[in-house]
Order: sequence, then C-alpha cells, then structure tokens
Amino acid sequence: MRIMLLAAAMLAAVPASAAVSFAGKIEVAGNSTDLATIGSGPNSNRLSFGSDLFFDPRRQIFYGISDRGPGGGTIDWAPRIEQFNVDFSASGGISNFQLQRTTLFRQANGQVYSGLNPGLQPGGARNLGPALDSEGIVRLPNGNFLVADEYGPSIYEVQSNGRFVRAFTQPANILPRDASNNPDYANGRPTIVSGRQDNRGFEGLTISADGKTAWGILQDPLVNEGASNDGRRSQNLRIVQFDVATGQSTGQFIYQLEALASINARVPGSPFSATNQGRSIGVSSITWIGGTKFLVIERDNRGQGPDNLISPNGDIASKRVYMIDLAGATDVSGISLAGSNALPGGVTPVGKLLFLDVQAALLAGGETILPEKLEGLAIGPRLAGGGFALLLATDNDFSVTQNGSNVQFDVCAGGGSFTQVALGAACPDGQALIPSRIYSFAITGADAALFDSALFGVPEPASWAMLIAGFGLTGAVLRRRRLAIVSA
Repeated sequence: MRIMLLAAAMLAAVPASAAVSFAGKIEVAGNSTDLATIGSGPNSNRLSFGSDLFFDPRRQIFYGISDRGPGGGTIDWAPRIEQFNVDFSASGGISNFQLQRTTLFRQANGQVYSGLNPGLQPGGARNLGPALDSEGIVRLPNGNFLVADEYGPSIYEVQSNGRFVRAFTQPANILPRDASNNPDYANGRPTIVSGRQDNRGFEGLTISADGKTAWGILQDPLVNEGASNDGRRSQNLRIVQFDVATGQSTGQFIYQLEALASINARVPGSPFSATNQGRSIGVSSITWIGGTKFLVIERDNRGQGPDNLISPNGDIASKRVYMIDLAGATDVSGISLAGSNALPGGVTPVGKLLFLDVQAALLAGGETILPEKLEGLAIGPRLAGGGFALLLATDNDFSVTQNGSNVQFDVCAGGGSFTQVALGAACPDGQALIPSRIYSFAITGADAALFDSALFGVPEPASWAMLIAGFGLTGAVLRRRRLAIVSA
C-alpha cells in the first residue's frame, strides 16, 4: 500500500482514536413493536430502526429508519421513520430508549410506500413505482426530511408527516440499465450492465449544517466499474453531491474501500476473494462533520445477523469508521472507471484516515457479540463530562430470514445456537430474536475539536468564549490530522 500526499511516518504518528472511547450500549428487544397503526404482527409493526440514524440537536431527538422490511424485499412492508430519545450519563453511557413516534413514508397520493422489490410491483422492473428501500435520512432546516433509497438509487424530500414532496434528479451514470439501455431496478448482473449494483445503491445520506448541500454515498462500486467491467472487483465507489435547493447533482467523488489484501491479512485463511472487494466490503453511512470532512462507516458482511448467527468474532475483518475529506478530490461526474481497478491518471480520491476501529473498541469494552450491520452513525449531544457522544446503530434485519421460496422465518439466538421458527411464533426457552443495538462512544479532547459546532445546535451565550478560544486548537488539530489519500 502506498500513501500519497502524506508521509507514512506522519500518518503513523497520529493516534487513530486517541480521544474516542466506548461508553456503553442499548439493546432493544427484537420483538419490540413500534407505533404504526396499520396492523399488528412482524410484517406490520415490528420495530427496527438502525438502517440510518440522525440526531436533531435543537430538538434533542433521534430519528432512525427501517429499510425495505422483513424478507429482503419479498413482502409488502411499509418503510418508516422511528423517532426516539435516550438518556446519557456524563461519560456518554446510554439508557432508557423511549420510542415517541412512528411515521410511514407516503407517496404523493397518500398511499404508503412498499418495500417490495420493484420486480414484484405492478409496474415491473423498469419502474420504481411505490418501491422504497430507505437507507439514509436527514432532517432539513424547514422540518422536512431527505431520505435516500437504495432501489433507485433515489433521494426524496418528504414532509414531517412522511408524505412525498419531490425527487432529486440522479446522475445518469449511477442508474441501473440493461444491455438495451432500459432501466432495470430489480435485477443484478449480468442483466444490468451499468449503474449501481443490485442492493448496492445509496446506503448513506448527509447534509451540511446550513441545509444547502447533501451527499449520498453508494454502498459499493458501480456494476460496470472495475477490472473486467465488474464492480465486485473494484475499491472505487462514488459519493454524489447535490444542491438541495435544485435537487441537482453538483459533483461526484471517489471513495476507496480498504484493499482486500489488508483486510484478508487480519483474518485467518484470507476468506475474501477478488470479487468480494466491491461486494462483501462496503460502506453503510456518511455523516458531515464540518467543511469538507465526513465520517464514513466501512464494514464487511460478517458478524451477528439473521443469516450469520454463530460465526466467531474472529471471522470479522472490518468494522471501522473513517474520517474523509473531499478537499482536493477530483470531480468524476464525467469520468468512467470501467475496465480497471486503478484510477485514471489525474484522478484523486477523497482523503481518508482511520478514526475508530469499532471492532477493536467493542471487544476491548467487553462486548462478546459483534453485529453484522453497523448502518447508522449520528453525532449526538454534548456530554456534561466534556466532549460529545457519537452513536452507532445496527440494522437487525427484523431478525427474519427466508428460504429459496421466499417463505419468511423468525430467527432466535442464544446459548451459542439458533433456531428458525414461524414468523411471529415464540422463541424456544433461552433464545430471543436478534435485538437492535445502539453503541455510544465519547469523543473528547483534541478529537472533539475536529467537529463543527453547528452539529450541536445554537450554542448558549456562555459557550461562545469557549468556542472562540478553541478555534486555535481546532486549526492545530486539523493540521495534525491532515487526511491521507490511500490507494492499493
């Protein structure tokens, strides 16, 4: 691996998480129900909220979202927003999850969106129709929400009651198309030959504090970008920048996944093959932290989930949060990366630096079960003990799996084993549905100075002097932590 623009010795001198500490977690039982009013049962009101996470500092409220629902797009689930609060200790410990409101996403005609795969919808694979796989959420200054959809990929603005307002215009190169240049929102390769990979559309969404600019991040490289025109072999996925006022794209930038050789070096047996690079390794979230800097969750597909319950933690190779910087990155809106895993000459990816090794932090904190899907990241409130809380949320996939005939089953885990039972049936004694989890990390000291004060709402008057005094420190820290551009 080579490091450009920053000497390896300088990078090694920067402690990746010098002032980031695991502070605690909340587990929300897998059989918990939300406040939806469209019926009861696993397919109507089972609570799952970790597909993305957003904290509104002025209202002191968290918003989480479901994705397309139990069954991975094979049943008619209504995607939704879950509004909740939690309590914090001075050191960042969390407790007392309090669900306050459930808001269903609704089309312009008032009908709920459906998590059904577009190929199972009346319009077929060439039409998105009412299909929605919600994977990212932010709250706008006007009280509306932006939601990122993985099926399209799409970005929608919705009212506070969940009702559709408008759709952003997506760049043509990220939309899935078949060999006849027809849209295809349901199938994967080789049926689609360009655009996002199937189930690898927008996986994260973030917005600047002034609400003027939004960024969506694809989970993995485009289906046709990489060696042999195969995105599964590539490290290079795209971040798409939007002007919120117009809904138009204003840039695309390359985020490089960690090289497979580095990931395999951490796991016995080198389990990831060449086509796992841009398929089994991907990103789950992006969060603006100030200026051109963001935090991104990057992870593998290992850990506890309904289809991977008893793999040892030693199988996990990547559960990480990176800090990235768009400053100096090339706008690749008009540049194709097809045919090669290497970037074209003159193309500079985003700068990238390890901020938090989540796997190491959780294991060091005594956690014995690590989740597969870390998908939500939010900058939480300031802490009485100094600094602020950073929250990571998991998507538990509703603790549901399905067989080849798309029959769904609940998955119960416990005692080192698991059991599949009929959807909604009771778990055996000693076992329970997989919970949703929220992990809290305390960010203090120099690391806290990296984050824009606008993330915490309007400061109290007494805080202004402290913020002004901190500007000099912030500049020094930013110089110390200048981000590297890393490539294989």
